[in-house]
Amino acid sequence: MSSKATTFDLSRRAALATAGTLGAMGLIAASSGLAQAAPKPKAPRPTLAFRPDGKFKVVQFNDTQDDEKTDRRTIELMERTLDQEKPDFVVINGDVINGGCDTELEVKEALNHVVLPMERRGIPWAVTFGNHDEDSVSRTGMTEAKMLEFLQSYAHNVNADSVPGLTGTSNTQLLVQSAKSQEPAFGLWLIDTGRYAPDTIDGQNFEGYPDWDWVRMDQVTWYRNQSIATEQKYGKKIPSLMWGHIALHEHRNMWFASLDSRTAADHARALTKHSIVGERNEDECPGPINSGLFSAFLERGDVLGYFVGHDHVNTYVGNYYGVQLGYAPGTGFGAYGLSGAERNRLRGARVFELDENQPKVYTNTRLVFANDFGIDLVANDQPIVPLPLDPAQQ
Repeated sequence: MSSKATTFDLSRRAALATAGTLGAMGLIAASSGLAQAAPKPKAPRPTLAFRPDGKFKVVQFNDTQDDEKTDRRTIELMERTLDQEKPDFVVINGDVINGGCDTELEVKEALNHVVLPMERRGIPWAVTFGNHDEDSVSRTGMTEAKMLEFLQSYAHNVNADSVPGLTGTSNTQLLVQSAKSQEPAFGLWLIDTGRYAPDTIDGQNFEGYPDWDWVRMDQVTWYRNQSIATEQKYGKKIPSLMWGHIALHEHRNMWFASLDSRTAADHARALTKHSIVGERNEDECPGPINSGLFSAFLERGDVLGYFVGHDHVNTYVGNYYGVQLGYAPGTGFGAYGLSGAERNRLRGARVFELDENQPKVYTNTRLVFANDFGIDLVANDQPIVPLPLDPAQQ
């Protein structure tokens, strides 16, 4: 995360004409009484599959957040994690790059560095977009739509196309096929939580409020409609996990077991009530508006956990009224971390274990850290020379 950019209108994209951005005008349409056509729900076919033993593993990297001279330790951490865990799917959950690139080529080189670990191992992967990914767009012209097109040129990327008229870039529903049948046993959702709040709504600015973006109502409707369509197609609700970059207000509510009080006693009560484990070293940074996404989770009953990044030095997870809410730590050594000599102590990733032989399929989540692999944690920068792009990405 970082300070708010200088100029943003009601849209949260730098170029409204690009694919996947038209839905950001939903608030304008609503205020003028115009109806916005909802995307027609259609359940996808499975694109991933459980292993013969019924197991499936996901790794979440977060905030790789660097320019074309990526810190070498970011890549080492990713590679060591992949070689140890051998996941079946990887998500880079937002802030894939930072705003330090000056050309289109440099953006592509920065992206290339953090997807090659999966590509070279033949592991399916996808990204969500965060608030920083378009920070260099005024210099590079690389919108999220163009980044998505570039990322989809890789052989093992499974990001969906952006839905015309739907807020966000590459909101994605993936289904994992059972090892026992041709039907899905689990779902993986990726949602674009946006960038920054608009400067004003109805002439009112957001001074005193968080200035991050939020999941818009058309996205909540998209999730709900897709969930219903999937249940109708397969005759059952598909247990799932969802990833988005920015935390929900419910993350903070869970940490304190309270809406209004934020004392040590509140948190002590929350530890037991919500089974919280992990660290909270900075305030959660949701947008100023509660999107209602969590309420949709409760209504549909298929999303078992929602996991974020954005706040690099938070690592906690808990059970908030039946839905796990959690963080993965920042993976990128080029981004901010803890203060002083501890800057890189929490660089890591989150692992999710699925087993379709178990009632809820989702069985466990845990963290791995750079320190587990003996990676250098010195509080400095260790940039690499940009790697050349393969012909398919040129």
